[in-house]
Amino acid sequence: MPDSGPLAVLEALPRVPAVAAREINPADGWPGVDDPDGLRAQIADWLSQYANTGTRRTYAYALGLPVAWTDALTGADPAPTGTPPSRRPPPARPGPLHHLAWFRWCAGRGLDPRAATGSEVKAWLHALDATGAEKRTRQRMLSTLSAFYGHLTETGVVPANPAALNRARLGLSRSVRDASPTIRLTAEQLGAMLRAAARLPNRTRHRELYARRAVAVVGLLTLGLRVSELVGLDRDDLVVTGGEPVLRVLGKGGVRREVYLTELAAVALRAYLEERDRTAGTSTPAVRGRTAAARTPLIATRDGGRCSRFDVNALLRRVALTAGPALADVAEKVHPHALRHAYVTIALEQDARIQHVQADVGHASIATTQYYDRGRRTRGTTAADLVAAAITGTQPD
Repeated sequence: MPDSGPLAVLEALPRVPAVAAREINPADGWPGVDDPDGLRAQIADWLSQYANTGTRRTYAYALGLPVAWTDALTGADPAPTGTPPSRRPPPARPGPLHHLAWFRWCAGRGLDPRAATGSEVKAWLHALDATGAEKRTRQRMLSTLSAFYGHLTETGVVPANPAALNRARLGLSRSVRDASPTIRLTAEQLGAMLRAAARLPNRTRHRELYARRAVAVVGLLTLGLRVSELVGLDRDDLVVTGGEPVLRVLGKGGVRREVYLTELAAVALRAYLEERDRTAGTSTPAVRGRTAAARTPLIATRDGGRCSRFDVNALLRRVALTAGPALADVAEKVHPHALRHAYVTIALEQDARIQHVQADVGHASIATTQYYDRGRRTRGTTAADLVAAAITGTQPD
């Protein structure tokens, strides 16, 4: 196999997770694994089946693998060629669950992940619970683990999936009645964010470019896009079909869908691309099937590189903090998924057909879209006041 092949890239994977460094000699290789190269190749085979870069990164990070290794494996370039290291987006800081990512947890016990049993997976879940991991976090981490072992089962590496557990018994079954930690943004709050983005403070000579980019980012996220989908878009993904501007979005599982641009999003995006081309001294067509813009990011850094999801998250937080009273109570909790969440809840409030909303946001199952429907719960849709009125003998307001 040539040096540039996957196995050569796999050598970049740290052989010992940082959490286990005090107990395990790094020279010993992957703790508890007799054939670390084989395990790395199996992980690579699993990740390579996902076409979406964001999905690969999310799965790799959730299991305790370095995102940079995943990018190198799949040929993704997280920063434009020639960008100084100091200009690259910094990695996310390790959180309180960092040491409990599955591969790190296994390494700390000298356990070959391929030899893990259901009992060990349950012990891991209990450790997550004891450390304070929320139910949704444990659901998500178990789902990622199940996807990995599902692949190993299909390829004959392991005889059965140890993560295929009874979630109801573990208290991890999902219900439309489950509460969500995601804040619920109203249409008025989204409008306030768009106005704040247009006047985002910036003292550089590129103030207009940055302001238009901020408006475009907020505008595009009001279409219900995932942040990974947004940062993965190229200018070539913006096309005209049936006389309408459309984004061809690569979603989860490598499934593409067409997202129609609203007038709001189209105007914001057009203004941004025109200013970007003017600033760069180019005239790349913004909307034409296959063009010279094929691999140019739709939303770019000042130097023309691809924005990261961390860039978008930081930008939204800045916008929310400058949006005034409308966002005063929730500005610190605004993140990209909150806008996607708002798209679904507002659409359902406006009596949009749930099948249409499902297609818009790329939910594989309508049950996922229905899960958002609990956002329609208001004081006007509860019988609590009627019950209280019956008890007190008064009329509800």
